[in-house]
Amino acid sequence: MTPHDVKSAAEMLYNADKTGVQCGLISSAFPDATLEDAYRIQHALIDMHYAAGRSRIGWKIGLTSRAMQQALGITTPDSGVLLDNMLFQSGDTIPKDRFIQPRIEAEIAFVMGSDIEGAGHSRADVIAATAHVAPCLEILDTRILRADPQTGKARIITDTVSDNAANAGIVLGDKTHAFDAHDLRWVGAIVTVSGTVEETGLGAGVLGDPVTGIIWLLDRLAQFGKGLQAGEIVLSGSFIRPVEAPSGSAFAADFGTFGRVDLNFD
Repeated sequence: MTPHDVKSAAEMLYNADKTGVQCGLISSAFPDATLEDAYRIQHALIDMHYAAGRSRIGWKIGLTSRAMQQALGITTPDSGVLLDNMLFQSGDTIPKDRFIQPRIEAEIAFVMGSDIEGAGHSRADVIAATAHVAPCLEILDTRILRADPQTGKARIITDTVSDNAANAGIVLGDKTHAFDAHDLRWVGAIVTVSGTVEETGLGAGVLGDPVTGIIWLLDRLAQFGKGLQAGEIVLSGSFIRPVEAPSGSAFAADFGTFGRVDLNFD
């Protein structure tokens, strides 16, 4: 894609976010776009948010489960940027017009205690750089239509990555923990929607160990001379499928002794 193409695609997404009206598929408008092109679009989109006064508070890692990778025909996770207006607290209520088609995922959030950058880091390196971990819900949204209304063609990975990895919000839980207080592979959640159990899962569903996703992210960021900074939040990846969040729904994610996250939608 040319620089003009990248800018045009980013503007489509930015306008969709601001107006609440979804745009067409990037993969239809630019069928030859590669995964790296998609990240270029994402970077241009985030730059537009920065220019509007937003700031970065962290990163998200997505497509970490084998099921989601198989569904999109890929073998690698993706990543997006967390912005300051995406942060919510457990118990918050989301206004009706805040998102377009929200969905919810359950995750473990890492809060960095020190800067870490460069490729090839070990699990021990990530643990040493982590201040604490916490239960978390991620709010997904799509500024792109889920499918082309004319052809029925569904979104593909270049659409998702371009759209900031479908990231829209994060909801931190009511507890924080030292990294070694729990085996994160066995940290799980029971997610209910308006009292009905919709999903359950374990941290091991995230690449076998949520720390693996952080290592992957560091390797990716190192390609651009970037890393993770102290105080940043990193969403390590969902261990449940995305759950639709229609108006009036009430989410409760019970992580047992690890904590709890509640979220309501007007």
